[in-house]
Amino acid sequence: MLYSGPYWDRAEIDAAKDALEKGLWLTSGEYVARFENEFSRKFNVRYSRMTNSGSSANLVMIAALKKRYGWHDGDEVIVSPVGFPTTIAPIVQNGLKPVFVDIEMRSLNFDMGCIAAAITKRTQAVFVSPVLGNPPAICDWPLRHFPDIKIVGDNCDSLGSRLNGRLWTDYCCAWSTSFYPAHHISTGEGGMVSSNDKYLMDSVQSFCQWGRDCYCVGAANTLPCGTCGKRFSNWLGDNTEIDHKYLFTHIGYNLKPLDLQGAIGLAQLKKFDEIENRRKRNFRGIAAAFDGHSGVRVASVLAQANPSWFGVPLICDTEEIKKSLVAHLEAAKIQTRPYFAGNLLRHPGYSHLGNAAKYPNAEQALKRVLFIGCAPHYTQAVIDYIGEVVKQCV
Repeated sequence: MLYSGPYWDRAEIDAAKDALEKGLWLTSGEYVARFENEFSRKFNVRYSRMTNSGSSANLVMIAALKKRYGWHDGDEVIVSPVGFPTTIAPIVQNGLKPVFVDIEMRSLNFDMGCIAAAITKRTQAVFVSPVLGNPPAICDWPLRHFPDIKIVGDNCDSLGSRLNGRLWTDYCCAWSTSFYPAHHISTGEGGMVSSNDKYLMDSVQSFCQWGRDCYCVGAANTLPCGTCGKRFSNWLGDNTEIDHKYLFTHIGYNLKPLDLQGAIGLAQLKKFDEIENRRKRNFRGIAAAFDGHSGVRVASVLAQANPSWFGVPLICDTEEIKKSLVAHLEAAKIQTRPYFAGNLLRHPGYSHLGNAAKYPNAEQALKRVLFIGCAPHYTQAVIDYIGEVVKQCV
């Protein structure tokens, strides 16, 4: 069984079809603008901008943050060496320096003591990516002790997760999410950047759309004078009248989504509560199957956390136990995954960024950690089957 996948039915297909047949613009347009607005309302944030992937969302978010706060090349962003590379790549791609902090082996999240030791005069942000939906205590700790350090969220695996009774993203100055098929809601591919900072989000939009200065979205694109009311003006400052839609203030990218993805996103948002509840229910059922299992445990959760689970993180006592468990589950057609890349500093594309051996728990995550899905399409029969397969594993 697939560890995850899109939770779709006819509603998403009909939405995509309507966008193709009735939409005014094939690329990002009315449906995307509506999805951005509905997404913001759902997740308690003022502004959201859709991109063509969660990876692109991270790229333009870091670029916009660098501009917004005047970060310089070589300024530092604290990040975990464990996880998916698109939390680290945009830091490097934007001329910043990733500073790695090891994890602790209970929750697989940041080791809090290591974070304090990693902060320098050049530290600008902590880039937090909750482990498969499980938020760490970092979300409120820097606010008390280092208020100038920004908390940035990679929310691709944890849409809806809560900490201290709030969405954990409420603690972030900006955050991203992904609509890849494995994630909580899916538009095929797609991502989003969200923040309460309009100036920041205008830059996100610009970086996402070739670096253009124009900030019209949705119906505003059809206004002859644009949102600003002065579309054809002296934008270059040299008495040359140009169209604001063709003024470029950044070296940007084309990372726009298709309008049909926005339409699918609107259909998916209506199902989010159901999807989240199913994921939580399935997590509980699968985690219970490992209760008392010798040599394997489920990652711990903070008392004040309420994760919206992407998967069930399993920590094995030894590398041999992990290998045996993976082989047993895969033979029974239950997909497994490692904790993504494990220690990214072991990988050829990232080894120049640091010494992998300095992060012993990240090394252990590479060797001893795996996860299995808790996807919303799993039925009780699937959960029962997983439980029976686990019982058979010695």
